[in-house]
Amino acid sequence: MAYATEIALGTQAHDFALLDTVTGKLFSLRDVASTKATVIMFICNHCPYVLHVIDKVTEVARHYQQQGVRFVAINANDASTYPQDGPEKMKALAKDYSFPFPYLYDQTQQVARTYQAVCTPEFFVYDANMRLAYHGQFDDARPGNNIAVTGSDLTNALDALLQGQRPATEQNAAIGCGIKWKHPY
Repeated sequence: MAYATEIALGTQAHDFALLDTVTGKLFSLRDVASTKATVIMFICNHCPYVLHVIDKVTEVARHYQQQGVRFVAINANDASTYPQDGPEKMKALAKDYSFPFPYLYDQTQQVARTYQAVCTPEFFVYDANMRLAYHGQFDDARPGNNIAVTGSDLTNALDALLQGQRPATEQNAAIGCGIKWKHPY
């Protein structure tokens, strides 16, 4: 289990250029940015924490996309040691769950490092100016803790932004599987 590191609210989003595993299209930050709010989530295929919430994540994304919020998922796991997190398996997962957002592969892991992502699932919400407004968990649900999956932490942040307010500054860190980093040798 890994806990996300604290990142200062107001931090500017970093640009990226990553391939969507479903369409093969290259996406940059500009392609996914919204004038309302933008959710960048680091997920993967095999993590039980991700699989526990993915149905609700997809539902929340569909709901908020109707209000102008944009979503993108990024997988940075090392597919050479975790082949279930490779691009073909990512494409299959995205289709199985009918992801309404691009599922991008961070093969070099540079985007995850730049964002200081540590675990899956980990959520970053940016305001209209692409400044970090929320960084943390989806909600309190974890595999086996018998807490309903609601997405309340994420949706509270999105609701605040959509109402022209700042999300609460007290935010719960994301908890999940650690990103599977490539070995430096």
